[in-house]
Amino acid sequence: MTWLLNPPEQDLPLILADNGFDVWIANTRGTRYSRRHISLDPSDPAFWNWSWDELVTYDLPAVFDYVFKETGQKINYVGHSLGTLIALASFSEGKLVNQVKSAALLSPIAYLSHMNTALGVLAAKTFVGEFTTLFGLAEFNPRGVHVNAFLHSLCAYPGIDCYDLLTALTGKNCCLNSSTIDLFLKNEPQSTSTKNLVHLSQTVRDGYLSKFNYVTPSYNYMHYGELFPPIYNLSNIPHDIPLFISYGGKDALSDVHDVGNLLDSLKFHDVDKLSVQFIKDYAHADYIMGINARDIVYNVVLSFFNRPFNI
Repeated sequence: MTWLLNPPEQDLPLILADNGFDVWIANTRGTRYSRRHISLDPSDPAFWNWSWDELVTYDLPAVFDYVFKETGQKINYVGHSLGTLIALASFSEGKLVNQVKSAALLSPIAYLSHMNTALGVLAAKTFVGEFTTLFGLAEFNPRGVHVNAFLHSLCAYPGIDCYDLLTALTGKNCCLNSSTIDLFLKNEPQSTSTKNLVHLSQTVRDGYLSKFNYVTPSYNYMHYGELFPPIYNLSNIPHDIPLFISYGGKDALSDVHDVGNLLDSLKFHDVDKLSVQFIKDYAHADYIMGINARDIVYNVVLSFFNRPFNI
């Protein structure tokens, strides 16, 4: 849904479709269109026992397998925000690499230690702390009573301005249409697992990418055979995967310093297979809802997908 909030001529999936691409749009588990399961119901806490590790290990490979079997063609992948994190982590573990043709990563998050929105930093500290023990919530539903009360308590902190919630979370977006923002806030944000937000908060705190930390060494050992969670080493991403990375100067989630750390981990990437775009005035949501994203970003993505190594 996130990709389809603007008029058709401004939406990346429809622009790609109009240019002859076969477009598949995936949902993250727990959101409105991904709440079914062969044995579990969303009211069951076990349904929510996952973090972005499971998106890396199971969900994204399942999407790739399905599309690859249906089309018999390698895939040009587009990810935004969390969609970039799970792709990078998957590539680093050797997943998807035989099925991917190229990847366009918009507003990438891999490292998060420089995230600088007051609300985001406070939330990250809270999640790493006592949120799960206090509330015992498996599903983090932004529209639910308990989560709503939690968010209101965060917004009451000095220096936190939640009047403009989108800006409070993503930074000052330059190029959004007010009607699109209204549509966004009617439909999003949607549910995720509390465990997923705890894992993201660990990433903010730790400054590196690792699998979910169960904190207690014996729990980690039970899950991983190690006392500490294994690291995702992004320098293991195959150097010949064509990557397009676009990031914004006003993005408070995908901060320029953190993107710099990502690019540093890709410093040995084949120079002709890595394209980087920096947009000074863009923040996080501009990449999916910006009224000028077609001219500034999407046409570049289109050109990238049509480069000789992608045909």
